[in-house]
Amino acid sequence: MKKYLIEREIPGVGAFTPDQLAEAAKVSNAALAQLGPKVQWLESHVTPDKTFCVYLAEDEALIHEHSRLSGFPANKVTEIGGVISPATAG
Repeated sequence: MKKYLIEREIPGVGAFTPDQLAEAAKVSNAALAQLGPKVQWLESHVTPDKTFCVYLAEDEALIHEHSRLSGFPANKVTEIGGVISPATAG
């Protein structure tokens, strides 16, 4: 599967309570269950007005279908070609 970074514009998301974030995760998980193993959510990073989510999926169309089912926008979808970290330097 390919790895994608999804930028979601969600005004005020950084001020969500833990319960609100848990509810959002439940909604996302329900959409994922409908799509089967062809798409997987790895993690999301929350900023004041956006989330940056990392997903595995067979193709970008599945990312957009998850967005449609969950109601969460997928404002920008970028395929991740590789990963570097401080350890990459050797």
